[in-house]
Amino acid sequence: MSLQKMTTKKIIEKKQKGEKIVTLTSYDYSIAKIVDESNIDLILVGDSLSMVMLGYKNTLSVTMDEMIHHTKAVTRGVSNALVVGDMPFLSYKIDIVEAVKNAGRFIQEGGAEAVKVEGGMEICPTIKAIINADIEVMGHIGLTPQAIYRFGGFMVQGKTVDAAKKLIMDAIILQETGVFSIVLESIPWQIAKLITNSVDIPTIGIGAGRYCDGQILVIHDMLGIFTEFKPKFLKYFGKVGDSIRNALKSYRHEVENEIYPEIEHSYELPQNELDDVNEWFEKVDIKEEALKLNKIIQK
Repeated sequence: MSLQKMTTKKIIEKKQKGEKIVTLTSYDYSIAKIVDESNIDLILVGDSLSMVMLGYKNTLSVTMDEMIHHTKAVTRGVSNALVVGDMPFLSYKIDIVEAVKNAGRFIQEGGAEAVKVEGGMEICPTIKAIINADIEVMGHIGLTPQAIYRFGGFMVQGKTVDAAKKLIMDAIILQETGVFSIVLESIPWQIAKLITNSVDIPTIGIGAGRYCDGQILVIHDMLGIFTEFKPKFLKYFGKVGDSIRNALKSYRHEVENEIYPEIEHSYELPQNELDDVNEWFEKVDIKEEALKLNKIIQK
């Protein structure tokens, strides 16, 4: 039976009811369909696809067109979860008008129902303009991967008194600006707990401890498909990468040793039809017949 469609309003209601919000990334139709069937509340088409799908070294290389391409694929496979498009590097910090247009592309072209924007109070004027265009926005503070060169790498944020205070103030201002939720990435759990208790909108943690209102992981990470690095917060909930490798090894073995395909995997021509084909095959010069046919077609 189809589940009731998740909305930003229902996401907020889950916090009010004390219900945890379960969130994952997805980047293609097949995986998004499985995630949606698994009763996941929110699917983020994350700019992490830059690394796990496209092979770039970080999130900075993925383009708007690539993000829209993958968002379209995800939304085709989703009926129940709320789909959020992740606004990529340089798509919203250059010009507010351009930011609104790019956010609108996620909705109009991609079929998403909201967008995610990285940054604290400094990005709030842009967020406000996007919201004023009737587009729902998810915030994102802490380790914001689009700023890794400024941070000096994928480093935990909020580890000093001033930095912790800034995160708390950012969250409150983001709420006042109108975001429906905030991703808290790679910050001390105590600070994430303070933020969660300070705002009325849900906090979604990734490396921010158990006291957030919900959690998000990159699906290729938690399934053990993308294993090039493993942050402290990551838990492998499956070993799908190993399963794929074992399946491919078996496939290669069976093809090389003429085990696969067996007769049960093959289509069969009825014997009377086969007899006619074989009789024709034995009587004619196949190459000559093919060349004649080609001349007729080319005229």
